Amino acid sequence: MKLSEKFFKKISTILFWWTLIVITGPNFVLSFTENMPIAGRLANVLLPLGCWGYCLCLSRNVGRSVLLMFPLMFFGAFQIVLLHLYGRSVIAVDMFLNVVTTNAAEVGELLGNMAFAIGIVVIMYLPPIIAAICLCVEKVRIPESTISRCRKPFFLTAIAGLCCIVAAYSGRQGYAVENDLFPVNALYNVGLAVDRSVKSESISNEGYRYHAISDSSHKGREVYVLIVGETSRADHWQLNGYGRKTNAELPDSVFISYSKVLSESNTTHKSVPMLLSHLSSETFGDSIYHVKSIITAFKEAGFRTAFFSNQRYNHSFIDRFGFEADTAVFIKEAPDAPANPNDLALLPLLENEINQGYDRQLIVLHTYGSHFSYKDRYEGMNPMFTPDYPVQARKSLRKELINAYDNSICVTSKLIADVAGMLEKDNVPAAILYTADHGEDIFDDYRDLFLHASPVPSVYQIHVPMVIWFNNCYRQRYPDICETALSNRNANISSSKAYAQTALQMAGIRTTTSDTTQSVLSKGYKEPARVYLSDHNKSVRLRRAGMDDIDFEVLRSYGISED
Repeated sequence: MKLSEKFFKKISTILFWWTLIVITGPNFVLSFTENMPIAGRLANVLLPLGCWGYCLCLSRNVGRSVLLMFPLMFFGAFQIVLLHLYGRSVIAVDMFLNVVTTNAAEVGELLGNMAFAIGIVVIMYLPPIIAAICLCVEKVRIPESTISRCRKPFFLTAIAGLCCIVAAYSGRQGYAVENDLFPVNALYNVGLAVDRSVKSESISNEGYRYHAISDSSHKGREVYVLIVGETSRADHWQLNGYGRKTNAELPDSVFISYSKVLSESNTTHKSVPMLLSHLSSETFGDSIYHVKSIITAFKEAGFRTAFFSNQRYNHSFIDRFGFEADTAVFIKEAPDAPANPNDLALLPLLENEINQGYDRQLIVLHTYGSHFSYKDRYEGMNPMFTPDYPVQARKSLRKELINAYDNSICVTSKLIADVAGMLEKDNVPAAILYTADHGEDIFDDYRDLFLHASPVPSVYQIHVPMVIWFNNCYRQRYPDICETALSNRNANISSSKAYAQTALQMAGIRTTTSDTTQSVLSKGYKEPARVYLSDHNKSVRLRRAGMDDIDFEVLRSYGISED
C-alpha cells in the first residue's frame, strides 16, 4: 500500500470521528444547559449520536457522507455561537427572523466583536469540510471493516435514545421533541420563522379601524411626541437612582420617571409593535398580522402624524406601522446619510414638522438609542465617561463597555431635553412619552451574558425606563392628569401594555380597544400580572419564562413585582 493511500485512509477514519463529534457536540452541551428531565437529556445525546453515526456508516465514501452532513454542521455552528453569546437555549425563532430583519450594518458591528466565537466555529467545522472535499476528489474509501463494526452499536444507541424519549414523555415536566431535541427543535423553529415571514408579507390590515374619537376637552392645537428608545436599561438612568449623571439634563421636578417598568419582550421586532399598538403578549400571536398602530388611531381622531426613525428598513411590523403616518422618514435610508448618525439628527425633522403648525400633531421618534456598538451611538460628540474604547465583546473590557453604554444614554437624555425645549416654546399643550423596547446584558454577573434578544431573557434585558414630560400649558389645562401621572410613578408597569394606552389618554383619544386600567394617567390604573412573550409567541408568566433565580433577586432588590 502506498504511503499516500495509507495517509488518506487514516485521514478518512479521523474525519469520520471528528465529524460525529462536531455535529453532536451541541447536543452534549444543551443536555447540561437546558431544563428537561434526565430521560430527555439522555435522549438529546443518544438519539442524534446513534442516528448520525449510523448514517456515516452507510457508505465507504466518508467524504461524501460528511458533505451530506453540511446542514447539520450549519445548525451546529449557529448553535455554538448562540451558546457562546447566551450560555444556553436552542436557536430560537427570533434568532432566525433576526437574520432577515437585521441590516448589514448591525451584522457587521456584531460579527466584528465576536472573533472568539467565530474562531471556535471555524476550527470545529472548516477542517472536516475541507478534508471531505479532498477525500471526494481522491476517491478515498474508508475500510468496510471499520464502518461495519460501528453500524450495530450506533443502531442500538439510536434505539436507546428512542426509549429515553418515551420515558421523557411519560414524565411530568412537559417534555416535547419540538422543544427539547436538537436539531429537531431548531428545524421546528425554522418552520415557525418561515411561517411568520410569509404571514408578514401578506398582512391583511387594510380595513382595520380603531373607531377613535377625541375627548371634548381636548380642543385647539396640541402636540404629542412619542419617543421609542432602543436597548436602554432602567438601572442605568440617573432618574431611577443610578449613581452616574446619565440624565443630567432631565430634572426630576418636571420629568416623571417610572422605575418599575418591564417589557414583555427582549426583541425589537416584537417589543416596538406592542408599544405602538393595543397588543400585548396575551394578544400578540396572530393578531399582529391584522391590526394597525395607534398612529392610525391618532389619524382617525384628526391628528397630523409623522414618524421619524434613526433605524434602517428591516421588513418588520415597525416599518409598516411607521408608514401609516402622513409623513415617514428613515434618515439612514437617505442617499447622503452618514454611516452612524446619532439620534440628535432627528431633531431638525421634528422641528420642521412642529413648525408646520398643524392643528393637532403626533410625532413618533424611533431612535437607535444604546444599540451595540455603543461608541458609535455618539460618534463625533465629547464623551462624559472615559475610557470608552475598545468596546469589544469581552468581560475584561466591561469598564469600557459600561462607559460607552452610559455615554449613549446621555445622548438619549439630551434628545429628550431638546425635544422638551422645542415643545415649551409654543403656548400650546404638549407632552412627551418615552420608553425603550428592551434593555441589555453587559457581563453583569457570573453568567457573563452580553447583548439582548436571547431566547431566555434576563432581568437586565426587560427592565426598561419610562419617562413622561408635560409642558406648562398642558399642566395648566389638565392638572388632574398630571397629578395622576405623578401618583403612579411607583407602580409596577408593563411598558408593552401601558405605553399605547397612556399615549391615547394623554391626547384625549378613546378607541374600541382603550383600556384605561393600563394607562399611568388613569386614577383607575391596575398593576398587571408579570408576563412575557415567549419565542413561540405564547404569553407565559414571568416565573415560567426560564429566568434564573438571580434575575428575581434583582427584581426584588428594585421593589419590582415578579407576579
